[in-house]
Amino acid sequence: MPRNKTTFIDMLVELPWWVSVLVSATAYIMMAYVLPSIQTDNQITAMVLKAFVIPAPYIAGMTLLAAPFAFLNARRKAKQLDTQRNIQTVRDLHWRNFEELVAEAYRRLGYRVAEGGYGADGGIDLELRKDGQLTLVQCKQWKTQKVSVNVVREMFGVLTAHHANHFIIISSGTFTQQAIDFSAGKPIELIDGSKLLALVNDVQVSPQVTIEKPKTCPKCSGELIVSVIKSTSIFFASNA
Repeated sequence: MPRNKTTFIDMLVELPWWVSVLVSATAYIMMAYVLPSIQTDNQITAMVLKAFVIPAPYIAGMTLLAAPFAFLNARRKAKQLDTQRNIQTVRDLHWRNFEELVAEAYRRLGYRVAEGGYGADGGIDLELRKDGQLTLVQCKQWKTQKVSVNVVREMFGVLTAHHANHFIIISSGTFTQQAIDFSAGKPIELIDGSKLLALVNDVQVSPQVTIEKPKTCPKCSGELIVSVIKSTSIFFASNA
């Protein structure tokens, strides 16, 4: 899916509310005072610089309008994380809300998070920065299909191309054993549904998550899926 076009106001809404206030104040000061005060011998340039005074309050006001929306957006994301109960509530989220959930969790862990908005199945969904380290994240909200080794190989290439320090692939489901084996010894972390629930539980204001440990196969260590087959009685009638 192609990346959606994002306006400057859209970007401000995704940032903390105080960023909009700071940008608004800076824009007004620059346009109303700094630029018109610049001395120049060129009359046309001087007229252009002085003309910035006129739109200054309008541009500053439009920018400031993003602040309350940014505040409400942050509150929504926080509530979305704090109200998760189990893996099903996570899987019921829209893919974009799933990314927001992961982003909010890492914010609470002290990371500076940039949400990519690359689409439902893009390469990089989030960028995490902390202690000078860059971590890339891809979110796979796959409810039934296991994340394959091909996905992990592709993300390893993305990690190298972006010169990142770490790559995290997060799924609400599980990973194939081949994917787990390939990631071993590499700067790639695989977080399945159970690990994601543990992460959410750790950062919730009041832990709400019910974590159930999946049953594993003693041979392959994979998650056991219990299938219930209803028995059907078949009656044969014979002619006397």
